[in-house]
Amino acid sequence: MLVEKIKTPGLSHLSYILGAGGEAAVIDPRRDCEVYLETARREGLRITHVFETHRNEDFVSGAPHLAAMTGAEVFHGPNADGEVVYAKTTREGDCHAIGQLEIRVLETPGHTFDHLAYAIFDREYPETAVGVFTGDALFVGEVGRTDFYPDRKREVAGLLFDSLRKICELGDQAIVYPAHGAGSVCGSAMADREFSTLGHERRNNPMLQIADREEFIDRKVDENHYQPPYFRLMERLNLVGGDPAPRVIAPQPMALDQLSSCGADRIVDIREPLAYAAGHLPGTINLPVDMIPAFAGWFIGEDDTIALVASSQGQLAAAMKHLVRIALDDVVGGYVGVVPAAASGKAMRSIPMIGTAEVERRLAAGRDGWTLLDVRDADERQSAAIEGSQHIYVGQLNGRWKDLDPARHYTLMCASGMRATVAAGWLDAHGFDRLDVYLGSMGAWKAEHG
Repeated sequence: MLVEKIKTPGLSHLSYILGAGGEAAVIDPRRDCEVYLETARREGLRITHVFETHRNEDFVSGAPHLAAMTGAEVFHGPNADGEVVYAKTTREGDCHAIGQLEIRVLETPGHTFDHLAYAIFDREYPETAVGVFTGDALFVGEVGRTDFYPDRKREVAGLLFDSLRKICELGDQAIVYPAHGAGSVCGSAMADREFSTLGHERRNNPMLQIADREEFIDRKVDENHYQPPYFRLMERLNLVGGDPAPRVIAPQPMALDQLSSCGADRIVDIREPLAYAAGHLPGTINLPVDMIPAFAGWFIGEDDTIALVASSQGQLAAAMKHLVRIALDDVVGGYVGVVPAAASGKAMRSIPMIGTAEVERRLAAGRDGWTLLDVRDADERQSAAIEGSQHIYVGQLNGRWKDLDPARHYTLMCASGMRATVAAGWLDAHGFDRLDVYLGSMGAWKAEHG
């Protein structure tokens, strides 16, 4: 028997391949799905089933393509806000055999209306579940967000409360296999561990400690979550099935003159924030490779063409993988060589960095024409904020930059300076000339002030 986790970095997406008796099932596959074929072949398994826990919002499903490559059947829950054209509907009480294992279906709405959990039973020990694929209903240390239906927010929060109780009835012994881990946008307080049991979660997961249904609903309704625009693209593609991932996930190399004339809608510098701030090509925005899954969907539209600027070919390849998984992969090419471009006389821009002492001096002076702009999320801001600062979440600058005055001087801050540099790069590309970044940001402020 085999249960192997496939982790997708950046998205913190966890998919699984489950095998027994020469057969295998894949749960929540990603778009670039050759990894499941390779794992199955290595273990001598044939993929016969593909199960989706729900219509995911943060990545493109690979289910239709994996089915086309293997002949497997795809199963999805009812009530998907549309027809999942590539899948059969499976419902509460259905049972699917994988060798001597059984996958028993539980309808667990709340995160989404179509959400399912899949409990694993061994026919030799049929009384209790071995484990359960909990999708985005239950994570390690957290439960799923319930903000996708704003007009029915109390209803869906209540449904999640009921679904979690149903899952927990499988017994303390059951191993938890969630669809996301720490760092995912699908929950805000997941543990760094990616292994747990229902018993451990029942005793230690803060949201499972809430026994009163109305209290649970109140807590969920009060949560702050953000929905980047690309979620709507994922919703649509995960009904009809997106295109297969490109066979070669690497951008076409570009020379500097090709980059200048390519006409891309977005030129994205994927280098580290300090490298970008020290010197970058005019008009480029900064999305460091590791931040692409979280923020590309805010600043790149589904119809945008993209050119990438990197420090290495490895960075370009990593960026393409992230973009392919969220279907923002109309990449015309990639350029490596910002320093040689500067040496050739190409005009460059830079964004200064300042420290705590300078921020304190400006705050104390009440400096005219200057704003300390905090781009952290609302929960971070509520936990601790610098008096006198203003707040716009970094992703919301994709539209709210128009509300800012280009004549003002803005210092961007976040928790460390990483997201602040992304924000500064976006403003820089939109004509803001008086910018700097608070290096260390809230971390440095707390180190100084306690």
